[in-house]
Amino acid sequence: MIEAVTFWNEPNNKSHWDFEVDPEWGRFAEMVKRASHAVRKKNPGLIQVLGGTSPIDAGFAYRLEKLGVLQCLDAFGVHGFPLDWNHWQINEWPERLNSIQSAILLPVWITEVGVSTFGADEVQLFGLQRSAELLKGLVPRIHWYSLYDLPKAWPATTRHRESEGSSYYRHFYMGLVREDGTEKLSYREFARHTPEFGICQWFHFNDHRLEDAVIRLQDLGVRYLRTGLSWADSFRPGALDWFDRQIDALSQFNLTITFCFTPEHLGIVPHHSSAPRDLDSYAEFCAEMVSRYAAPPVGSGLPSLPAFPEVAREVGKVARHSGLLASSEQLLGDKLFKARL
Repeated sequence: MIEAVTFWNEPNNKSHWDFEVDPEWGRFAEMVKRASHAVRKKNPGLIQVLGGTSPIDAGFAYRLEKLGVLQCLDAFGVHGFPLDWNHWQINEWPERLNSIQSAILLPVWITEVGVSTFGADEVQLFGLQRSAELLKGLVPRIHWYSLYDLPKAWPATTRHRESEGSSYYRHFYMGLVREDGTEKLSYREFARHTPEFGICQWFHFNDHRLEDAVIRLQDLGVRYLRTGLSWADSFRPGALDWFDRQIDALSQFNLTITFCFTPEHLGIVPHHSSAPRDLDSYAEFCAEMVSRYAAPPVGSGLPSLPAFPEVAREVGKVARHSGLLASSEQLLGDKLFKARL
């Protein structure tokens, strides 16, 4: 079941959004607003989340609020990796969360938190245990990144790759399971923290790990899973067959689906991090995916095409209150309901 969608991933990280092409994030803001409107038309009750920001930056949240983005959405995503990439210590997690929670009305979701085994398996084990101690109960959703190590033959999504030194190579050690299929020290420990902790796992096109992932996620007691449908991949031959297989295999989990990565031929510059030339093209992709995989169930009482986006938001809110959408109050968090009622 798809419970939420996230628009983009790490929009304040140049590896994912080129802010030389879009220096003030004006095109990004307009792109997300159009995508939000398009998705509300298809399913007004679907939770919409800003793709996790990295670094955690209240200034960036203020910027998006000023540009009118946050007024369209239901939650604000953040990513934190204090033992690998951030310039703050792991014990600062509550303070970093509060910097966003006190700045905006939306509930905050941790759409990625993780620790690599680049130095030692024991570092990840400590990081998982301490993250659980610090974060459980503070936000409606926590997604641990990730289930699998990134295979070494696959490039990590960064700007400068190997020239980044150890910062780059840490990307290949973020999983609970090694590339050869063996489990790390943290694997069994993770099961102690589900279902409060979900997983964020990206699947590459025709990923050979998909079926094994389902078995492992069940084994760990995972209920909440974040993954993605790549806009760039949608132009590959057989893309819809792959998307169908992916969503069907993962349908037993509460899914948060991320829509990300500009097709090179549609970008202002030919790169997956570029703003698209036509902002509506991203909205059309998001709407198509929601229509295909997350349309309101027949008989739910939710209209498919509300007349205006504000009407769509009210329809979704009424649906959440009336119980048409199971567990939505828990999913969004009390803060959103108090802010918007």
